[in-house]
Amino acid sequence: MPRTSRKLSASKIYHVMIRGNERKALFHDDEDRAWFISMLLSKKRKFKFILYAYCLMDNHVHLVINEGGDQISRIMKGIQVSYAYYFNKKYARVGHLFQDRFRSEVIENDRYLLATIRYVHQNPVKAGMIKHPSEYLWSSYNHYLGNNKQYTKDMIDLKPILLMFSQEKGQALQIFVDFSNQTIEDTFIEYQEEQQLDKEITSENQAKRYIDDFLITRNVKLEELSSQANKLIRNELIRELKCKSNLSNRQIATILGVNRNVVQRLK
Repeated sequence: MPRTSRKLSASKIYHVMIRGNERKALFHDDEDRAWFISMLLSKKRKFKFILYAYCLMDNHVHLVINEGGDQISRIMKGIQVSYAYYFNKKYARVGHLFQDRFRSEVIENDRYLLATIRYVHQNPVKAGMIKHPSEYLWSSYNHYLGNNKQYTKDMIDLKPILLMFSQEKGQALQIFVDFSNQTIEDTFIEYQEEQQLDKEITSENQAKRYIDDFLITRNVKLEELSSQANKLIRNELIRELKCKSNLSNRQIATILGVNRNVVQRLK
């Protein structure tokens, strides 16, 4: 069975987050960050999407994108494949760079669009890296203020955003700055994901101990889970792990020795 369908946005606007596999760093130095941004601009021109905001953190990236005439899945595949190729080649590594599929939430109104952009720009502030978004070099905040001379003017489509604040550019910028410093009360995809950290099982070793105890009570061995006779027990165990752990579908599949598609389709 196919994986769960991604929720599509009627406005074509999405808040997207991509995270390093096992929460590992996506960027080791400023060269990596600069390469990612240059690549992002190249993909923007190729796929003709609209970019309202971005922020590069150490192990994840936020994007606010209007997919335009293309599809968000195709756009993100192009971005992730290109950066993974660069990163793996530079650091002579193999394997997955990103954690599962990219996460996304639809943005269907102007209020939430503005709040999302504010949230994205405040990420390094929340992380304690800086005190004000303008101090951070690797987000789109300074594009709005006209302080980022490193990249071309078509990097960020800021005009429609600023017009939501005022028709007069100077006033719009001042309101934008004031708005960007307001306290965030909305819930976003990263916040939702972080709530998973409260799960009972937070590591593979804990998961293996849980599996051992689970199978002992049912008098079944791990290698017997693939049999048709133990299908119900296997499915129950997978659901337990998905509910009680932070493990990805790939990790659960590997530990149990089952196909990843089996894990993905169970709810």
